[in-house]
Amino acid sequence: MQIKRCGEMARRLRFFKEQMKKAGLSPSTRSTTGNDIDLDNLEVKLGELEAELLEINANNEHLQRTYSELLEYKLVLQKAGEFFNSAQSSAAAQQRQFERQHSIEKSIDSPLLLEQEMTTDPSKHVKLGFVSGLVPREKSMTFERILFRATRGNVFLKQAVVNDPVVDPVSGDKIEKNVFIIFYSGERAKNKILKICEAFGANRYPFTDDLGKQFQMITEVSGKLSELKITIDAGLLHRSSLLQIIGHQHELWHLLVKKEKSIYHTLNMLSIDVTKMCLVAEGWCPVYASNQIQNALQRASFDSSSQVGAIFQVLQTKESPPTYFRTNKFTSAFQEIVDAYGVAKYQEANPGVYTIVTFPFLFAVMFGDWGHGICLLLATLYFIIRERKFSSQKLGDIVEMTFGGRYVIMMMALFSIYTGLIYNEFFSVPFELFGPSAYGCRDQSCSDATTVGLSKVRGTYPFGVDPKWHGSRSELPFLNSLKMKMSILLGVAQMNLGIILSYFNAKFFGDNLNIWYQFVPQIIFLNSLFGYLSLLIIVKWCTGSQADLYHVMIYMFLSPTDDLGENQLFFGQKFLQILLLLSALVAVPWMLFPKPYLLKKQHEERHQGQSYALLHGGDDPLEEDHHQSLHGHEEFEFTEVFVHQLIHTIEFVLGAVSNTASYLRLWALSLAHSELSSVFYNKILLLAWGFNNVIILIIGIIVFICATVGVLLVMETLSAFLHALRLHWVEFQNKFYEGAGYKFYPFSFALLSEEDE
Repeated sequence: MQIKRCGEMARRLRFFKEQMKKAGLSPSTRSTTGNDIDLDNLEVKLGELEAELLEINANNEHLQRTYSELLEYKLVLQKAGEFFNSAQSSAAAQQRQFERQHSIEKSIDSPLLLEQEMTTDPSKHVKLGFVSGLVPREKSMTFERILFRATRGNVFLKQAVVNDPVVDPVSGDKIEKNVFIIFYSGERAKNKILKICEAFGANRYPFTDDLGKQFQMITEVSGKLSELKITIDAGLLHRSSLLQIIGHQHELWHLLVKKEKSIYHTLNMLSIDVTKMCLVAEGWCPVYASNQIQNALQRASFDSSSQVGAIFQVLQTKESPPTYFRTNKFTSAFQEIVDAYGVAKYQEANPGVYTIVTFPFLFAVMFGDWGHGICLLLATLYFIIRERKFSSQKLGDIVEMTFGGRYVIMMMALFSIYTGLIYNEFFSVPFELFGPSAYGCRDQSCSDATTVGLSKVRGTYPFGVDPKWHGSRSELPFLNSLKMKMSILLGVAQMNLGIILSYFNAKFFGDNLNIWYQFVPQIIFLNSLFGYLSLLIIVKWCTGSQADLYHVMIYMFLSPTDDLGENQLFFGQKFLQILLLLSALVAVPWMLFPKPYLLKKQHEERHQGQSYALLHGGDDPLEEDHHQSLHGHEEFEFTEVFVHQLIHTIEFVLGAVSNTASYLRLWALSLAHSELSSVFYNKILLLAWGFNNVIILIIGIIVFICATVGVLLVMETLSAFLHALRLHWVEFQNKFYEGAGYKFYPFSFALLSEEDE
């Protein structure tokens, strides 16, 4: 009942808001009264305001319709009067001309019939009837054609165009219309004309051919129009003042009704204890908030002068609790990225903590340019600085999405500046920021720099890629090798982090089977192959060896016992490769076979001896329910468990290869970003600079800015974001994250949305 009352009040408030919107008013955000409003008084007040507003609207609609009809009537009087005046003037002129000719010559050749017609008694003339009104201009041609066909041409239709659109009394819309007058003879023709006018929505108005009465009618209609105009303006002024009064209180009333409705909706979820005559509520709450809830209940009991206080008791249940992570405006966007994949199970390791660093870093590996990073940072700082203004406004879909992820974009921009400094790229241009280059020309002319190459003249460049690499013949092979190997190292490191987190999940939930028969073989398999590859990359970098790592990894499987020759990087490498290969082969059956058999054994031990029924004669329902629950367990499907473990094993083994290869997208997108930036700089900006023409230079700068913003700062940002998202969801989170939980939604007035009506 209370919810219906609140729903009715909410409907009235929506009606007030629609009326204010039509009147061009907006509800005031500042309230003039306090929050101590009685709901009963508010309901009565809203009903009175609605009735008054409906009455004002009805009266105004009636007056507007009358005004539109009188306005159309005035147009008919004016246009039809002009037609009658011109017709009578023409007839009088013809009469005078005939009389003058008849008096001059009364020849035998004169038309006898015409003479007879003109001298006939006027009282014996046939009196024609006429109908006047307005018809929509777009229907005027069809209207005329239907009239002609229905009366077989026995009507005379005259139309006059109304220059300005007029308000239709029925629909209230502005429509272009024509004034018409139809002359007919006979009652049958009149009935047909009236039906056709009704079918075409033509508004008919009475008209007289007496000039004196026409003038009198126009004067009366004009007077009524001026009076109606004053009355309508007064009504609109009263309506506007009433809506302004409502607008000052609308937000306060709306919030109060929403709060009351949400309270009663929540109370309906409670159960009634008939014996104790009280309400019992069961729900979830964070542990840290228990004391706050108890204090709030005590304060509510005291404020309401209740004789019985509220009792707060912690219940034990086997139901899985909801998941709740305390976030702020900085971490909430990263948590949303994780929750879009799936909400964490209760007390499961939350990948959102690591995503705060790994997500923007992997993005920056693909977007490494500190010039583009600064542009991205300036754009997101604009949203951060003005976040109070934007948070109170209604934004578009794209702008709202960008504003919601402003801190994610800020971290992406900062990491892009960092990786851009490592790549030494500022819009693809290198700078000697951290000192001079380690390489120099062999002579002063530098004539052999592009053929023989440069020589090392000083110590290694202290941070990032040496600027001399850019623009050299070996730039692409060097950066390809660097970024490809770096991608593998980052991928293997992140996948190892995921497997390690699966260990902490299993340890926290006390699942020793997953530790020994999932975590251990997975960590062995992954590092026996790709961990070893990462070790070879690091050793090669440190020693400067020319070993071919492709050859080493391929022949590790094809010919593990052959000598490595010049591809040997350290002593004992051959023995280590055989040992790692055997470990990887052992890890596969280790993952596959033991776990299903051990699960079957645990199931049999858990339900051993429960095939016999207990003898009990009591009527204790709790004991009976407990006994039924012991026998209500599901049978262990060994085949299903084994197939599931087989799928999981195959997925991990193949995924270890495909996921490692998937991290090569870091190399591919980084290379594409760098090359696109270089093309825009060399082929647009430098090309325009070379013409030594100011106009061409300005055009080149504009094209360069548009290409950089449109392609590199928008499309490349979105592309790198999606690829980083895929690496986290598929390659990282599938190693440990189930995401089978559900969110905790607390009861809060602050979370009430506009849709909660």
